[in-house]
Amino acid sequence: MNFKLRDSLLLFLNSSPPYEPSQLHLLPHHFHQWRGITKVRLKWVKNRSFDHIIDKETELKAACLLKDAIKRSPTGFLTSKSFADWQKLLGLTVPVLRFMRRYPTIFHEFPHSQYSNLPCFRLTDTSLLLDSQEQSIHLAHENDVVERLCRLLMMTKTRTLPLKSLYPMKWDLGFPDNFEKLLVPKYPDLFRFIKASNGLSCLRLLQWRDEFAVSELQRSKEGCEVGDEYRQFKRGQTTLSFPLSFPRGYGAQKKVRAWMEEFQKLPYISPYEDSRNLDPSSDLMEKRVVGVLHEILSLTLHKKTKRNYLRSMREELNLPQKFTRIFTRYPGIFYLSLKCKTTTVVLREGYQRGKLVNPHPLIRLREKFYHVMRTGLLYRGKGEIFLPQEGIMLDSMESEGEEGESEEEEVEIDDECFEEISELEESDED
Repeated sequence: MNFKLRDSLLLFLNSSPPYEPSQLHLLPHHFHQWRGITKVRLKWVKNRSFDHIIDKETELKAACLLKDAIKRSPTGFLTSKSFADWQKLLGLTVPVLRFMRRYPTIFHEFPHSQYSNLPCFRLTDTSLLLDSQEQSIHLAHENDVVERLCRLLMMTKTRTLPLKSLYPMKWDLGFPDNFEKLLVPKYPDLFRFIKASNGLSCLRLLQWRDEFAVSELQRSKEGCEVGDEYRQFKRGQTTLSFPLSFPRGYGAQKKVRAWMEEFQKLPYISPYEDSRNLDPSSDLMEKRVVGVLHEILSLTLHKKTKRNYLRSMREELNLPQKFTRIFTRYPGIFYLSLKCKTTTVVLREGYQRGKLVNPHPLIRLREKFYHVMRTGLLYRGKGEIFLPQEGIMLDSMESEGEEGESEEEEVEIDDECFEEISELEESDED
């Protein structure tokens, strides 16, 4: 029996045509999904630099969203009653009314015409000026927005996402407010609104774009001066490796280094490839999940987003139920933060010394917005009269220039906080 089996295998191997080099990268998808990588459990390390960025941009995002809400209002203002229950939605740790009163340079408070005890807020002239600059940037970089939207949809199984999953991501991805009404209808050959079987309104991509189906990892390798790794990858002779930036002390550990070397040797699967034939429990699927999360975070302007936003797209992206364990399992690629009573994931390679590596023009505008917010915080009660209008037009703010210049400081957390991270991982459910 053993001889017959051996002869059959030899006959099969001898009769099989040799594989071309260009096909080699396809073989592991089908035959080498398991490599038996030993998983190393790493203790979460707190990063003060990233936590500070998240703390700052949580308030910036809330102010921007409130600004957009006032613009959408048919009256041109909002009453305190209308946003009384928005605190959790905006990710704030203080009541919305108190938050808006902090920033008189952005929001102008006045009494209601009929109910004198009802505070109302409209946008200041400075805020309107910044908003007009923002709309100009959206218009000038509309192709970028369309590409990011296409690429996000191209990563899904059916090229479709519910609008309720896209709305929370619009600020992170740099989409204009009301993008579904103002932007999407301009591209009827690319996008279409559909109703899912569960009744949800969804956005579907109608046209696959090959030029967009190149991941940020591939683009970064292709653009390197020394492009040998990418050329070998295209020939199927090697795999692509993820940039690593371990918390202090981890990179020197032999077991961690050996583990990551084995992980990097696994075949790289583009997040735009069909992954439905992969074993959900295989090492190859885990690397594919890392690639998808890496790509989505690369598409965001601030190279970070909330964990719950990603979980809302889990099924469409073909991610495992407990995929967010990846963030703590690969601390050299991701950083998981518990700042502002939420869970935020950051792409480490997107930052150097506490600053974004390649900031989008919209990021510069948001830095101006934050500068105006801080100025208003300093002169609370005096409105925006102390803010020079010409200062708003500057491309960079000197007051923010020194932020993030020092090396990031990492602090190992205590066991109680580590247990909190573990509980978050265990609670990953639909």
